[in-house]
Amino acid sequence: MSSQGKTYLKFGAATVVIVCLLGYLAYTGVQDSKSYYVTISELHKMGNGAYSKRLRVAGNVQPGSIKRTGTHVQFVLVEQSQLLSVDYTGTEAPPDTFKDDSQALADGSFGHDGVFHAKALQAKCASKYAPQQPGNQMQAAPVKNVTQLQSGAPSAVASN
Repeated sequence: MSSQGKTYLKFGAATVVIVCLLGYLAYTGVQDSKSYYVTISELHKMGNGAYSKRLRVAGNVQPGSIKRTGTHVQFVLVEQSQLLSVDYTGTEAPPDTFKDDSQALADGSFGHDGVFHAKALQAKCASKYAPQQPGNQMQAAPVKNVTQLQSGAPSAVASN
């Protein structure tokens, strides 16, 4: 084999090794970033499969259950009558909207101790979902009947 042929062989072997390594890194990156969204009741029904997967669980924060120590927070999520203890040990403090009765989404893994170990925590702002106050509602225009629409006559407001 000529020296040029040996050079092509070495280059080809190096290329194959690099492509295989990049493929492996891409596959493991996708596997590590996958998370499954489950409800609390679905989590309790998963059995041993719950311990090996990265999961996202949502629910309402049970009033009086929040215990903070710096960025470490322990609390209980409630969904219908199902309860789930959560232990958050993320690097960032929980958001300001994280409080009693707020909706929260915990991202992490379920431990054999029955506690959900969260690495990320999101909370929805309860004020965005509150009903409008009576004074803030827009006034609707009176409805015109068919004859008023056809004749172009102004609508009259009925008084009692």
